[in-house]
Amino acid sequence: MYKVKRLLFFLLITFLPLLANTSTVIKLEMQGTIGPASSDYLKQGMESALQHNAQMILIELDTPGGLSSSMREMIQVITNSTLPVIIYVSPKGARAASAGTYLLYASHVAAMAPGTNLGAATPVSLMPTPMIADSNATTPAALEKKAINDAMAYIKSLAELNERNITWAVEAVKEAKSISAKDALSYGVIDLMANNTNELLSKLEGRRVTVSDKNITLSTKDAVILTFEADWKTQFLATITDPNIAYILLIIAIYGIFFELMNPGAIFPGVIGVISGVISLYALNMLPFNYAGLLLILLGIAFMIAEVVITGFGILGIGGVAAFAFGSLLLFDADTLGSGVSIPLIIAFSLVSLVFFIFVIRFLIKSRSVKIVTGADEMIGSTAEVLASSDKGYRVRCHGEVWYAESNSDLEIGQKVRVESLSGLVLHVNPIKE
Repeated sequence: MYKVKRLLFFLLITFLPLLANTSTVIKLEMQGTIGPASSDYLKQGMESALQHNAQMILIELDTPGGLSSSMREMIQVITNSTLPVIIYVSPKGARAASAGTYLLYASHVAAMAPGTNLGAATPVSLMPTPMIADSNATTPAALEKKAINDAMAYIKSLAELNERNITWAVEAVKEAKSISAKDALSYGVIDLMANNTNELLSKLEGRRVTVSDKNITLSTKDAVILTFEADWKTQFLATITDPNIAYILLIIAIYGIFFELMNPGAIFPGVIGVISGVISLYALNMLPFNYAGLLLILLGIAFMIAEVVITGFGILGIGGVAAFAFGSLLLFDADTLGSGVSIPLIIAFSLVSLVFFIFVIRFLIKSRSVKIVTGADEMIGSTAEVLASSDKGYRVRCHGEVWYAESNSDLEIGQKVRVESLSGLVLHVNPIKE
């Protein structure tokens, strides 16, 4: 189904401009956190637009922010584009916070729908930094100050590039200010306001923009909008780099590998655990995460296991759940990524972890300590009765079966004996003292 949609998209974008005197607009829809998948999506959309001679690219944006590295990659694509890039914060109620503000300032035309907002563009570090009054450039406070100054200079350069309000841009970074769409238009932060895409295209008709030092007049009156869909790799990347999905994969990996170690040969838990582990490590490699959070999760699991092995009167179990929950909260920072791990998801996994390690692991340990009830080992310690005596030894009955037996003591017929060892099919027995 996906391949069919892609084929229809390319056919339309290739032949539609030839059949009518119309221009083509490639639309990209970006919702959620800005990350590596967003950057790949923009690059693919730009390549497709260039290959098929589109007039411009329209990005419908709704984001709480995201990674600075991905945001800068996207801004480089936009500022070096040979096609006009219009960013439209839509639908009503959407926002372009944090990284979204930088993208809006980088666009050739910035537009917003009524009821939307932008701002709060202060860079956030994953680890909290104490405010230390020290001139040393290696202190946390100095590093944070350097990051803010760099962000201020960056957004100021974007404002100068597209002739937008510089003062408010600096305040959005320095003081984390936000602004409504109506005020953004009046202050010169954006260029247009439109209720919908059709109204936006109508207002863009005849507008002159400067792209790569060239003046381009937009002709959008009869433009055809084609929505570009990301390929499966980009969609997969967007899925696994979601903090909730990365968290779930990490926990599944820990459970699967641990269960396999407790039951060698189960195979299925180990396979699932290893696959989930590899994918989660790939996601964590692309996402900034807190090592303290990861260590707390592992420490919490260790405490819950210790509760099973050692009698901790519930203290270890409670401490394990607390460490697991706090570690899950600290693993990803919502201010840095734009979204964090869901609180209900953390609570659910904390309770599931407690049940898993307290009951399942305890059951596995007990099953290993149960006395063997079948096989040759079960004969050791059993009681037998002497049936016959000869020069070669004795014949005894044990568990309803007749065995050859030998003993260092003289035995009488009918005497009760205890099996001490088994050698082949011969039992070594000793008399039971009354």
